[in-house]
Amino acid sequence: MQGESLTTALIGLLLAAWIVGASIAIWNGLSMQRKARASLRQTARLSRLLETSPAFPAIVRADGKLEASDRFFRLLGLDRPIPTIAELVGEFAVGDAAEDWQGLSELIREAQRTGKTLSQKLSVAGSDKRFMARVVLADSQIYPNGASLVWLFDLTDTVRELERLEGDAMMARNAFQALAGLIEASPLPMWHRGPDYRLSFVNTAYVEAVDGQSGDDVVADEIELVEPVDGVNALSAAAKAQEAGKPVERLVSATIGGERRQIKVYDIPMGEVGVGGIAIDMQELINARTDARRQAEAQRNMLDKMSAAVAQFAADRSLTFWNLPFQRQFGMREEWLSESPEFARVLERMRESGKMPDVRDFPEWRAERENWFHIAAPVEENWLLPDGTHLRLVGQPTADNGLLLIFEDRTEQAQLASARDTLLRVRTATFNNLFEAVSVFSADTRLSIWNSRFEEIWGVEEDLLAQHPRFDELLPRLGPSLQKPSHVSILRELLQMTISTRQPRKSRIAFADGRIFQLSTVPLPDGNALLAMLDVTDSLQIEQALRDRNAALSEADTIKGKFLSNMSYEFRTPLTSIGGYAELLQQGIGGELPPQAKDYVDAISKSAERLGQQINAVLDFTQSEAGALPVARKPVDIAELVNKVEASAGEAADKAKASLVLDVKPNAGTIQGDVVRLKQAMDAIVDNALTHGGEGLRILIHASGDRNGVTLVVSDNGPGMDAQAQTMALDPVLRSQKAAAGQGMNGGLGLPLARKLVELHGGQFELESQPGAGTTVALRLPRTAPSA
Repeated sequence: MQGESLTTALIGLLLAAWIVGASIAIWNGLSMQRKARASLRQTARLSRLLETSPAFPAIVRADGKLEASDRFFRLLGLDRPIPTIAELVGEFAVGDAAEDWQGLSELIREAQRTGKTLSQKLSVAGSDKRFMARVVLADSQIYPNGASLVWLFDLTDTVRELERLEGDAMMARNAFQALAGLIEASPLPMWHRGPDYRLSFVNTAYVEAVDGQSGDDVVADEIELVEPVDGVNALSAAAKAQEAGKPVERLVSATIGGERRQIKVYDIPMGEVGVGGIAIDMQELINARTDARRQAEAQRNMLDKMSAAVAQFAADRSLTFWNLPFQRQFGMREEWLSESPEFARVLERMRESGKMPDVRDFPEWRAERENWFHIAAPVEENWLLPDGTHLRLVGQPTADNGLLLIFEDRTEQAQLASARDTLLRVRTATFNNLFEAVSVFSADTRLSIWNSRFEEIWGVEEDLLAQHPRFDELLPRLGPSLQKPSHVSILRELLQMTISTRQPRKSRIAFADGRIFQLSTVPLPDGNALLAMLDVTDSLQIEQALRDRNAALSEADTIKGKFLSNMSYEFRTPLTSIGGYAELLQQGIGGELPPQAKDYVDAISKSAERLGQQINAVLDFTQSEAGALPVARKPVDIAELVNKVEASAGEAADKAKASLVLDVKPNAGTIQGDVVRLKQAMDAIVDNALTHGGEGLRILIHASGDRNGVTLVVSDNGPGMDAQAQTMALDPVLRSQKAAAGQGMNGGLGLPLARKLVELHGGQFELESQPGAGTTVALRLPRTAPSA
C-alpha cells in the first residue's frame, strides 16, 4: 500500500509538471504570435514609407547583380528591369553622360572596398533630367557579403530652379550695368551727392560742362556746376530737396563751354543714399520761344495788310487778332473785338448780324466748327450769306493749338443762279447714288422727291411717280411687295406722325422676298417729311450669328472654368501627400536624415507649399471669373491689415535682401470687407514685387483715406515694366497664349487675382510702371463694400 501511494504521488507530480510546462509553452506561443503581427505591421509601414520616399534605393551585390524596384527603373525612363550594374551603366554611358555613369561604377566598387559613403551626380543623354546617386555599404542585416546600397535622388526640378535663379541674377546685373552705362553716356549733366550733400559721382557730361579732367578730379575738387543764387548754393538746394522729400527744380544761370546759359536743375531726393541731380540746358528753348514770338509778330503784320478778312483765335478759343477787312466784312465794333470774345460768341454775333449761312441746327453747326481747333489739316468751306455774299472760308490750325480763319469774298466769281443749278444737280446725283431708298413727302403726303433706289425697291413705274401722287394713291401699288400687305399702313402712320409731331420715327418692314428694311422718317425744315429705307437683312443675319457665337463662347468659358476648378482640386490630393510625407521625414519618422537629405526635404516642403498657393490662386481666380467667389462684409482695420501683410512677407523679404517700409496714416481707419481676401490681394502684390524686384529692393506700403474710402499703395524701386509687360501681368489668358507661342510670357495669377478681389469689394486697381522706374500698384477701396 505504501508503494502504491508513492507511485500515485509521483504520477500526480509528473502530470502537474506537464500541465505547467504546457501552459508556459502556450503563453510563449501567443506572445510570439503577437510580436509577429506587430512586426508585420511595422514592416508594412516601412515598406509603404520606402515606396513613397523621394529617394529610390537599389542593391548592388558583390558580383555586380542589381536588385531594385520597378520605381527605380521607371525613374530612369526604363520600361524593364536591368539585371546588373554593368548593363545599367552601359545603357546610359553615352554622349555627355558617359563620364558620370562610369564614375558611378567606380564609386560602387570603392564603397564595397572601403565602406565609405560616396555621392555622384548623374545626367541622361538627350534629356534634361538630373540625379544624385548616394552609395553606401549595405548593412549586413539588410544584405550580407559586401553589397552596396545605392540611393537615387531626382534633382531635375532643383536644377531647373537654380538655372532660373542664375538667369534672373544675370538679368539684374545686366540691367544695373545698362543703367550705369546710360547715365554715363547721357548728354545731360548728372550727379549724385552723399548723405553729407557733397559730390560723390558725376557723369562725363558733367565733367565736360565744368571743363574738368575726370570725374574723380571733379568730385575730389568739389567743382560745382551751378553757382550760388541769392545765397543758396548747390549743397543747400540739395538739403532742401531732401527735407521736402520730392524733386525740386530751379532755373538758374551757369557758364558752360565759356558761354552763359540758362539751365534747369533738378535735385532729386534718394532717401538715405543721398540726393541725385540732373541739369537740362534751356537756352535753345528760350531762344526758340523768342524767335517764335518774332515770327508771330511778323505774321500778324503781314495778315493786317491782306485784303481778305482774317481772325486768329488762341488755344483757349479767345480772339487774339483781327484785321480791318474782318471788322468791315462782319460789321463788328472795335471796342467789342478788343474784349477778346470767344469763338462761339463771334459766330453768334455773325448769326445775329446775318453774316453767316442759314443753318437748321445752329448749336450743332457751331459745335462742328469748334472741332476745327483739334483737326490736323486745314479745312475749307463756302459760305453763302443771306444778302447774296459768297465767302470762301479756310480754317487753318496753328502750332499753339489755336485757329486762323481766312474769309475771301467770292461773290463776283460765283453767281447765285449757277450756285442753285449746281445745288440741284448735286442733290439729284446724291439721291440717285444713295444705297438707301429716299423719298420726300409734303405736308399733304404728296410725293415730291424720290431716288432710283426707291423706284427699284417698290417696283413702281416712273410714270406713276412722275405724277407726284398722294401716299393713299400709292398704297394699292406698294402693298403686294410686302410679306403682309396690310403692313403698308405702317408707312402711312410713320409719315403722318412725323409731319404732325415734327419728331423722327423708326420702324421695320418685311418684304415678300425675305428682305427686311429699316424705315426712318425725319421732319425737314420746310415742313416736309423724309422717308429713308435701308436694307438691313444682312446685318440682322450677322447680328443673329454674333448672338449664337457669343452664346457658344459663354458656354465654352463656363466649361473652361469648371475644367480649371476640377483640375485644381485633382492636384490637391497628390500635393497633400507630398507635403505630408515630407513633414514625416522632417520629423524623423523614417529615421535620422543626413544634412543634404534634410535640405532636399525642406525644398520639397517649400515647393509643395508654393504649389498649393498657386492652386488656391487658380481656384480663387476661376471662382472670381464665374462670380462665385465668397466675400465677407465685416469691419477691417487697415493698419492691422498692413501689419499682417508685413509679417507674412518678412521672411521672404529677408531672403531677397529687400526692405519693407510702412506708412499708414491715421485717417486710414476701417472699411467693410473681407480681411482674408484683402490680405490675399496685398500679399500677391508684395510677392510679385519681391519676385521680380531683385536684390536691394525697397517696398513702400502706404495707406491713407478720407470719408469716402481708403487708398492702399504698394510701390517699389524695382526694374519696372513696359506697357506690353503690364498688359501681360494683368491678363493671364493673353500671357498663356504668348507662352504657348514660345514668346516667354510666363507668370502667376497674383496680380490678376488681386485685381479681381479688389473689384469684388467695389474698388479700383491701378498699375503704373516704367522700365527702370519701379512699379506702383494703387488699390482704392470704398468704406462700405457693395452688397453681394
